[in-house]
Amino acid sequence: MNNDFSSPDNGFQAIRFDGRVLRLLDQRALPARESWLDITHVDQVIDAIANLMVRGAPAIGITAAYGAVIAAHARGDDRAAWGEDLVRLESARPTAVNLSWAIARMRRVVEAADHIDPEALLAEARTIHREDIAANRTMAELGSEQIESGSGILTHCNTGSLATGGIGTALGVIMAAAGKGRASAIFADETRPWLQGSRLTAWELARAGIDARIIVEGAAAALMAAGKVQWVITGSDRIAANGDVVNKIGTYSLAVLARHHGVKFMVVAPTSTVDPDMTSGDQVAIEQRDPDEIWSAAGLEAAPGGFSAWNPVFDVTPAELVDCIVTEEGVFKHPYQFNNTSSVSRLPFSKKL
Repeated sequence: MNNDFSSPDNGFQAIRFDGRVLRLLDQRALPARESWLDITHVDQVIDAIANLMVRGAPAIGITAAYGAVIAAHARGDDRAAWGEDLVRLESARPTAVNLSWAIARMRRVVEAADHIDPEALLAEARTIHREDIAANRTMAELGSEQIESGSGILTHCNTGSLATGGIGTALGVIMAAAGKGRASAIFADETRPWLQGSRLTAWELARAGIDARIIVEGAAAALMAAGKVQWVITGSDRIAANGDVVNKIGTYSLAVLARHHGVKFMVVAPTSTVDPDMTSGDQVAIEQRDPDEIWSAAGLEAAPGGFSAWNPVFDVTPAELVDCIVTEEGVFKHPYQFNNTSSVSRLPFSKKL
């Protein structure tokens, strides 16, 4: 079965699987070096997801799907043990809905066959990967068409090939807009505490030969006030049925700033990120990470005496602050109504532009 997703049109492939060995580009090491991890056990997959060796909602889902194949080879036809492996995979990062979505698809393969077939699971995992590549291309085209010529664009966190199976979600739109000459300037904020913007987005844009500038998070308001930004474009880890957007911490504040300054706000995510069973964003369990991550980002080995920290990974941006949501199924605007259906793509959606 062809597993070659390496076409330039597919973006940089940071997730590679030959049917037995999963190779992941360790995102913790970028941009200093490109370090690859060879993974052969489901516990290693769980560790890679939990400890941000791989991150980005679509990328996590694809990685988990390949992890289910690795578990199948290890468990034989022990469905109970394989199921336990999938429960542990699903709990590695609880907020990103793509993870549970991908795991559910892998479970359905086994349920349909009534036994564990590693080859059938591999075919499904590769389909998930292939679908994300195609969705990325479509979103890049749809989203870039919304960008007026001469627009300054600010993005948050990392949403390119490192976070997906293809060219990216929000960063795919931005690269497409740049290719069409519609982006007058591109800015990426640092995205603390893990610095995904200054480490990963900057690496991807430089690799693509696209000129961009990094800003500290606190500079976003001044940048907007100076009229240098017309669009803020982000990805999402989960979108509720009403259009509330769960994304990297700091997304909410950018949306508030954008609304105050008359800057448009776009969210780009595949339909697998939409959770129609979640009526609003206030139902999501926000992942809290080790407070020491904040101090380590500042180059400290431990917190200063007498201090602790609050370190949520995500926040919720209310739907009314989002001008449009771009999926591979179209461009949608408020009021959003992402209804639950039996289809994988979870359609129909409403309010198509």
